[in-house]
Amino acid sequence: MIFSLAVYSAPYSSQASYSAYQFAVSLLNQGHSLHRVFFYQDGVHNATNLAAPPQDEFNLQKAWQRLAQDHHLDLVVCIAAALRRGILDESEAKRYDKQSHNLATEFCISGLGQLVEAAVVSDRLICFG
Repeated sequence: MIFSLAVYSAPYSSQASYSAYQFAVSLLNQGHSLHRVFFYQDGVHNATNLAAPPQDEFNLQKAWQRLAQDHHLDLVVCIAAALRRGILDESEAKRYDKQSHNLATEFCISGLGQLVEAAVVSDRLICFG
């Protein structure tokens, strides 16, 4: 079965982002396919390279990166939500004349159409948050 996930919550403000990650790991371990993980609204905070959780806590952003590397996943961050919340890749930082960017590797910024496309090609779109 082909799944896509939509993550609407910031990584440490609720259990939703961690639950999405656990769900992704579980479905991949069961042999299902994960087409895309789309981060929307406050969920875009999962993609910041500037978060520094304590060393004894689970680093969700790094976990998403490792999962994407290991399984060649598409981690997409909604551009409108990201810009509102100060999550920028290099090209958007230049476009808005910002001195730096903070989008973590393995994540990409794109439009809401990526969520629609994920819903169309997937058997199930599961939302968290």
